[in-house]
Amino acid sequence: MEDMEAVYRQHAQTVYKFLLSQCRDGDLAEELTQETFYQAMRSVGRYDGGCKISVWLCQIAKHLWYQRLRKQKNAPLSLEEAEEPLVPSAEDCALARQDQLELLRQIHALPPDAREVLYLRAFGGLSFREIGDVTGRTENWARVTFYRGKEKLKKGAEGHEC
Repeated sequence: MEDMEAVYRQHAQTVYKFLLSQCRDGDLAEELTQETFYQAMRSVGRYDGGCKISVWLCQIAKHLWYQRLRKQKNAPLSLEEAEEPLVPSAEDCALARQDQLELLRQIHALPPDAREVLYLRAFGGLSFREIGDVTGRTENWARVTFYRGKEKLKKGAEGHEC
């Protein structure tokens, strides 16, 4: 396997973004990213090359995230946490869901290429280079297609305002 320092430089951002999408906390994502690479160094002998290194690292990160969730679930609440509402109001949930559904309807109405790029970028968290690789196109094509799709969404949103 490659030098772990080079692996870290090449894949740390991918792992961090993956964890950030899971926990939505930059500090926690950074902490879990460091732990992911520590665990990877400890178990490098078990990496068999059957998948991409980034996939293997994200699997380790996922397991660490789930482990953290299990610990938090079993931890007693502090007095401050107990006083904070744990669940958003039904009205907030309904409004957020309605906005999300409208956005998905608008994305679904886009041409297939724009729709795919927007899904991969917004929901998959892929870089433009990765989108180009997935679609068999260039990074620049992915950037332009994303920009054009985003502009069509903006124009559609402007037409729906009061």
